[in-house]
Amino acid sequence: MSEIRALLFDTFGTLVDWRTGLIAQLEQWGRARNIAADWPSLVVAWRRDHVPALAKVRTGQREWANYDELQAETLRQLAPQFGLPTLSDDTLDHLARMWHELPAWPDTVEGMARLRAKYVVAPLSNGHVALLVHMVRAAGITFDALFGADVFRQYKPDPKTYLGAVALLGCAPAEVLFVASHPSDLEAAAACGLHTCYVSRPLEYGAGVVVEQPPAEGDFDLMVGDLLELATVMESKALQHI
Repeated sequence: MSEIRALLFDTFGTLVDWRTGLIAQLEQWGRARNIAADWPSLVVAWRRDHVPALAKVRTGQREWANYDELQAETLRQLAPQFGLPTLSDDTLDHLARMWHELPAWPDTVEGMARLRAKYVVAPLSNGHVALLVHMVRAAGITFDALFGADVFRQYKPDPKTYLGAVALLGCAPAEVLFVASHPSDLEAAAACGLHTCYVSRPLEYGAGVVVEQPPAEGDFDLMVGDLLELATVMESKALQHI
């Protein structure tokens, strides 16, 4: 893959630990208001139920709405199931913005810095640009560009997202490596002609919880344990190219 010029990254789960970050924020929010709930289960349900919400936008069943709006709507539907009181629109908006401040996985910041030394790097996320700006600043991650779903007014895995980001970087699909911890995301990118790298995040949904089966050897161009391993691989390829 010596032709690679840029790397695009999925964000939630791949670069940041949304589960741990959301549980911590919700626990703090609940304590301040004397509200108790099964926060770990709520967080996983929140993540799970946003998928059909994105699909409704992607398939034209509803008009465009950004990640904050969809997450607020999803939480409104979930709240009664977890014994939460009726939440105002302002409260729902506040809780949805918790997705703006999530901790990076331990390898993300260093790995990204090493990759950025040789390649153009950018997130390609279903989050919107404002969310990504806040997230990367809070997590201490540095990118060359930010591609949120609102840039394309469409959500992954629609081809407009992958190909749109590639075009904005001035690259051909074969010159871009898409990095994600979700096989379905990688399969969609590969169908658009991008190279693919699977990064393992076994704790994304909690220890022992598997939502997507890990890929088999050879399913994608690269398979790594974390971004530090990816940086080592790509540094070697850059030196070989020189």
